Amino acid sequence: MGTTSAESLRADSAVGHDSSGQRRDLRSVVLAGGLSYEREVSLRSGRRILDALRSAGIDAELRDVDATLLPTLAADPPDAVVIALHGAAGEDGSLRGVLDLCGVPYVGCDARASRRAWDKPSAKTVLREAGIPTPDWVALPHDRFSELGAVAVLDRIVDHLGLPLMVKPAQGGSGLGAAVVRDAAALPAAMVGCFAYDSTALVERYVSGVDIAVSVIDFGDGPQALPAVEIVPRNGRYDYAARYTAGLTTWHTPARLAEPVAAAVAETALAAHQALGLRDLSRVDLIVDEAGAPHVLEVNVSPGMTETSLLPLAVQAAGLDLGRVLATMVARAADRDL
Repeated sequence: MGTTSAESLRADSAVGHDSSGQRRDLRSVVLAGGLSYEREVSLRSGRRILDALRSAGIDAELRDVDATLLPTLAADPPDAVVIALHGAAGEDGSLRGVLDLCGVPYVGCDARASRRAWDKPSAKTVLREAGIPTPDWVALPHDRFSELGAVAVLDRIVDHLGLPLMVKPAQGGSGLGAAVVRDAAALPAAMVGCFAYDSTALVERYVSGVDIAVSVIDFGDGPQALPAVEIVPRNGRYDYAARYTAGLTTWHTPARLAEPVAAAVAETALAAHQALGLRDLSRVDLIVDEAGAPHVLEVNVSPGMTETSLLPLAVQAAGLDLGRVLATMVARAADRDL
């Protein structure tokens, strides 16, 4: 099982190397904010990343994404960018593609892999083809939902997938627009709530079990799984409020799993990270069913970094320092061939 420890961090995490191989101090720009529904969460993540990088000796600044960004990056390019944008702005690959065009290195996966992971139906298809367990699903665009008749379509979904169901935006995060449907009569309202956040709904078979998140990081020796985080929301739903409001959720790190189950969870998370072609860091969200089998729900390429976010909890449980982890990622990105 891939795991990591404090000894994995490089001692020179706050420096990079120039074209002649000489060491140099690093400067990073943290991108946060944007215009998505997750703007406030992104700003909280960005501020925490900024503080962590500075504590590790990185010269860092925080910037929003607006019309002044590209001229600023061109005039004074940083050694690497850290993307703390959540939602489409940071996860659909478009910003990463623009940074590629500008020749600006960044922490995290490339544009193509980001697009693949961001679209949940596409990601689930890749996982299924790789033999990685993920709940059965159907993706339903709003237009098809209307054209084919809502009642008829929903009846077929229930007949095929059964109940309960999980309804969530095909592209989105932070639990926005997501709902568990235990009664067929509640499905239309769940679809309407989902379509408020995205034009395509992902409806998947609900798997009862333990909510687990596994963060994956790579210091250059291959991806490694951090200790799994077990998520126990007070009201039973890990929604937006439960994710970002202190006191509404309890986390257990490492997760309270038997050793063989913990090993299977870590191996499944690593397999998902690799199947989607990710790099540097990711967070894999899973359900462990009553038989101890893990099922991948989704994979996040721009994990939250707030005071209640899961990757920092896993970093701490592994005995690592968040600033040193992020500084190492910045150094790796700065030295990466574009």
